[in-house]
Amino acid sequence: MSWAAVGVVVGALVVSVLLGRVVTVLVLRRVESEPPGNGVLRGGAWIGMLERAAITGSVLVGFPEGIAVVLAIKGLGRYPELRESHPDRRSPAAERFIIGTLISYTWAAACAVLGVWALHALG
Repeated sequence: MSWAAVGVVVGALVVSVLLGRVVTVLVLRRVESEPPGNGVLRGGAWIGMLERAAITGSVLVGFPEGIAVVLAIKGLGRYPELRESHPDRRSPAAERFIIGTLISYTWAAACAVLGVWALHALG
C-alpha cells in the first residue's frame, strides 16, 4: 500500500470519527424537542466515535458486513437501557438513539465511500 493510500485511509477515518461527532450533535440539536440532557444515554459520544471508525474501516478494507456487526453489538448493548427508560410513554432516549445512530452511520458510510473512491482514483 502506498503512502498516498495510507493517507486516504487515515484521512477518511479521522473525518468520519471527529467531524461525524460534530454533524451528529448538530442534527440532534436541530430535531430535539426537549431540553438538552433529557433522554441522553451515557457513553454515547465514545460509542459513536468507535462505531464510525468501525464502519468506515470495515468498508475501506472491503468488509461491509462489518456494519451489521456494529449495529448488532450496539443494539444489544443499549436495548436494556432503552427498554427501561420510559416504559409507559414515548422515550426521548429511544428517539435520540435512533436518530443519532442513523446520522452517525450515514456519515461513516459516506466517508467510507469517498475513501474508496479516492483509493480507486489513486490506482
